[in-house]
Amino acid sequence: MDQVTFRSDTVLYDVHLLLPNACHLMKRLNSVGQPVFTSKFRILRDCDGKDSSCESPVRESTDASNVPRDEDGDLDVVRRPRCSSCNRDAVCPIILSQSAATLTDEEEDSEEEDGARDVIKIEHTMATPLEDVGKQIWRGAFLLADFILAQASMFKGATVLELGAGTGLTSIVMAMVAKTVYCTDVGDDLLSMCQRNVTLNKQHFEPQESEIRVRQLDWMADDFCTDADLDFCWTDAEIADLHDNTTFVIAADVCYDDDLTDALFRTLYRLASNMRHPSTTYISIEKRLNFTLRHMDVSCEAYDYFRHCLDQLQQMTAGKMNFTVEPVKSSFPQFFQYERVEQLELWKVTAERL
Repeated sequence: MDQVTFRSDTVLYDVHLLLPNACHLMKRLNSVGQPVFTSKFRILRDCDGKDSSCESPVRESTDASNVPRDEDGDLDVVRRPRCSSCNRDAVCPIILSQSAATLTDEEEDSEEEDGARDVIKIEHTMATPLEDVGKQIWRGAFLLADFILAQASMFKGATVLELGAGTGLTSIVMAMVAKTVYCTDVGDDLLSMCQRNVTLNKQHFEPQESEIRVRQLDWMADDFCTDADLDFCWTDAEIADLHDNTTFVIAADVCYDDDLTDALFRTLYRLASNMRHPSTTYISIEKRLNFTLRHMDVSCEAYDYFRHCLDQLQQMTAGKMNFTVEPVKSSFPQFFQYERVEQLELWKVTAERL
């Protein structure tokens, strides 16, 4: 199980490719048989975001002047002593099986210890078909999380809706400053993983009496799921609270398919039209360059369509809403270890009633 088999339709995210020495433990198989890993990400509260030497996933940076070297100046590696009675280390196989992903007392105790060190623990997959990419962690989520922590005073005490929350990383960060976060996506398996991550990290937001509510929100549907027999359904009180008190909407790297992008902007318009207060939406996206045979050149079709939808939204004249679109400069501090490439962008959409 240490090697992942890739098929032609497999999508692999690149956060861990840049951190090959970090520890990512395979915990279980989810309900559809995909390997689930656990990763820890440290919040770099003392890092100004400009020093790329800052490490986050439970690894401390090392002072190069204190690294032991031999007389030629080469790195002097201390080898682990081997057992004299055997020629190789003992290997204990672990059998993984599909599980309901319930937390044990030992895991909850472990999370309390991690919380004291500003560590966020996330369960996720590493390689999935395109329709399951929400189970992975993407750089756009870290960019949006950085912005939230950098602008904590702006989100303090707010009611926030996240669209396409995936593993729930950004919602967890948002709950550290906001009062109520509606963490939404589709699919019972994904939402169950998200709910587990929320529980794993509750020590980060419960002390300030914040809460995260994991709910299903299908962009392809015209209304909220209120069927009480289904998991992650909405109550009438929650829908009323969302419409009456939400002032911020966030979405991290959710535009990779034109149909989904259309559905996202339809959902944004519908939600903004029903909100009592003016709302501000922050959308992070990564411009992914691909060589296509159709163009015989490098293109960014998903990104280009996203920008087209932004322009259409701002140019809307019919209806009862006015939308203002503007980019947000990525000059804010970096609180997580990832490569903030120039293709990462953050956009601000302000909605006001005419």
